[in-house]
Amino acid sequence: MNSFFVRRYVIAGIFITIILLLVAKLFYIQIIDDHYRLYATKNVLRPIKQYPARGPILDRNGKILVQNEAFYDIMVTPKEVKPFDTLEFCKLLGITKDEFDDRLKKAIKYSPSLPSIFEKQLSAETFASLQERLSEFQGFFPTTRYLRTYPDSTAAQFLGYIGEVTDRDIKRSGGRYQPGDYIGVSGVEKAYEDVLRGQVGVKYTVVNSHGKMMGSYENGMYDTVARPGARLKSSLDLRIQKLGEELMNGKVGSIVAIEPSTGEILAFVSSPTYDPNLLVGRERGNNAAKMYKDPYDPLLIRPIQAYYPPGSSFKPLSALIALQQGIITPQWTYDCPGVYWAGNHPVKCLEVHGIVNLSGAVAGSCNGYFTLVFQKIIDLNGSKKVDTTFSTWRNNVARFGLGSRLGIDMPNEGKGFLPTAKTYDKIYHYGTWRSSTVASLAIGQGELSATPLQLANIECTIANHGYYFTPHLIKAIGDKEVTTPEFKAKHYVGIDSNYFEPLIDGMQAVVDHGTAAASKIPGIVMCGKTGTAQVHGEDNSVFVAFAPRDHPRIAIAVVVENAGQGAHWAAPIASYMVEKYLTDTIRRPIDEFNRVKNANLMPDLATYYSASRRAMMRDSIRKAKADSLRKKPAMKSVSTKKAKNNNIAYVMPQNSRRKYAE
Repeated sequence: MNSFFVRRYVIAGIFITIILLLVAKLFYIQIIDDHYRLYATKNVLRPIKQYPARGPILDRNGKILVQNEAFYDIMVTPKEVKPFDTLEFCKLLGITKDEFDDRLKKAIKYSPSLPSIFEKQLSAETFASLQERLSEFQGFFPTTRYLRTYPDSTAAQFLGYIGEVTDRDIKRSGGRYQPGDYIGVSGVEKAYEDVLRGQVGVKYTVVNSHGKMMGSYENGMYDTVARPGARLKSSLDLRIQKLGEELMNGKVGSIVAIEPSTGEILAFVSSPTYDPNLLVGRERGNNAAKMYKDPYDPLLIRPIQAYYPPGSSFKPLSALIALQQGIITPQWTYDCPGVYWAGNHPVKCLEVHGIVNLSGAVAGSCNGYFTLVFQKIIDLNGSKKVDTTFSTWRNNVARFGLGSRLGIDMPNEGKGFLPTAKTYDKIYHYGTWRSSTVASLAIGQGELSATPLQLANIECTIANHGYYFTPHLIKAIGDKEVTTPEFKAKHYVGIDSNYFEPLIDGMQAVVDHGTAAASKIPGIVMCGKTGTAQVHGEDNSVFVAFAPRDHPRIAIAVVVENAGQGAHWAAPIASYMVEKYLTDTIRRPIDEFNRVKNANLMPDLATYYSASRRAMMRDSIRKAKADSLRKKPAMKSVSTKKAKNNNIAYVMPQNSRRKYAE
C-alpha cells in the first residue's frame, strides 16, 4: 500500500513539473522572446533591402573621378499582388500592358513570394509623381539604388563600368548577388569589386492589409545598416589624363605614363575613348550597342590589350644584353655606310651615320649598329647553332617584362608576343634559320609585339638603371595605403646599372638635337627614343621617354596608329604630357600645341581592314592562340573582327624580315 502511494506522488510530481515547464516556456515565448511574435506577424512585415553606395574613386590628388547618384527601383512580390487598375499603373510607369504582363511573369518565374525588380532606374522626378499613389498597387514597393556618375567624363577605360549581374555571376557568387544587383564589368570597377560594392542592409517595414507602408518595425531594432563601399584613391593624375585624351582626340592609339620610383600609373589613355556616363542609366544598352558597332572600338582597353611592334624603342635592349655578356663595350664602334646587309637582306638607315658607338647609335637610331649587335649575340656559338643563343637572348628580353603579363591590377591584361626558337622552327623548320633570318627583331619589328604598358615599363627600367616596380593603379583603399608586396618589390632585369649611362646619353641626345629635337622642353632634360614602326598602311608613330634625367618622375610611351614618323606626332604628345606633369603648365607656342591637338589622324577604314591586314592578323592570332583572353562575344575589337572570341587587338607589322623601319 505504501508503495502505491509513493508511485502516485512520483507521477503527480512529474505531471506538475511538465506543466510548470510548459507555463514557463509559454511565458518566455509571449512575454520575453520576440522571435515567435515576429514569425506570427511576418505577413505584415516587409524586409526591404538597403543597397549601399559603391565606393567613390579619386585621382592621386583627391579629385573625384567617379561617384554615385541615387535612383529608384520598383520592386514586386507577386504573391502579394491584388487586382488593381493595371492601365493606370502602366501609365504612371510609362510602359505598355504587354510589358507589364511580361515583367510580372518574369517575377513569378523568379519567385512568387520573394521580391524582384519590376521597373528599374526611375529618376527622382518620375518617382516623386508615382510615390503618392504607389499604395494603391498592392505588392509593389520602392527601393533606393545608386548609379555611377562621372563629373569629368574622363578615364573611361581606366575606371571601367558596372552592369547587372548575369546568371553566371549569381551562380559563382555563392548567394552574394541576386538578380538586379550590379557588379564591376571592366577596369578598376571589376578589379576592386570586393571593396567597392559595400554590404547590403535590410530594413523591416510594417505594411497594412492594403499594402500601405506604416513605418519601421520596432523602431528599427531588427534592421541592419547598409555599409557603403570603400573609397579608392588611384594613382591617376587627372590633369595629364584629361590632357592626354584631348591630345589623342581624332587619333587611334594609347598613352601610358608611370612614376618610375613606384610603378604608379599616372596616365592611362585609350583612344578613341567615350564618355563613361553613356554606360549608365536607362539608355546604357543602346549606347553600348553603338560602341560595339564602332569600327575603331572605343571599348578596347588599348594600353593593355592592343599589341604593337615596338619599333626603334626596342633597339637598346639587345645592346644592353650584349654589354652584360661582354660581347661589346660602350666604346665599341660601327662604321655605318647607310645600309647593313643581314645575309642577303638590306637593312637601311635614314642616313649615313659614319662611325658610331652605343650613344651615337641611339642618338642617330642606326639600324645597322643594332642589327649587327643582335647578330653577334645570336651567332655567339656559330651561325648554325642559334637555337640556344636565341633562347638565351629571348629569356633576357623577357626579364624586361615583354612576352608576359606585368601584373597590373586590372583584368584582361595582354602578354604581347615574344617569339621563341620553336616559333621559327615551325615557320622555317629546325636548323634552317639563322640570325639574319630574324634580324628584324633587332629593331623591334618582325614577329615581336608589345602593349603600350610594356613599352612604358621598359622606360621605367632604363630610368631606374636596371629594375622596375609592377605597374599599378590604386594607391589607397579607404584611409589605408595599398601595401601589396608585389607592388613594392623591385624586379631586376639582370643588367649592371653602369651600362645604362651611355644608353641614356644617347636618349638625351635624341631630344636635345636628334629626331625629337622639336619636342624639347625648356628647362627639363628629357631622354627619349622616337620610333616609326611598320604596319600595314601608314607606319605607327611611337615615342618613349622619361624625365627629368636625374631622379626621373615620369616615364611615358605614346603610340599613334598609322600616323607616320614618331617625331611628328607621338613625340610632341609625350612632351606636352611630361611638361604638364612636371610644371603644371605648357609654356611652348600655342599654335604648335593646337596643331597636334586638332590633327585628325584617324586611319582610313579601307586600309585598316584590307585583306592583307586581316590575313596577317589571323596568322598572328594563331601564333598567340594561348594568349587569348576570356570570350566577349558582344565585343569586336578593331583588329579582331575575324577573331570574335579574342579581346586583344593585334596591330601587326608587315613582313619586316625584308623591310626595316627607323
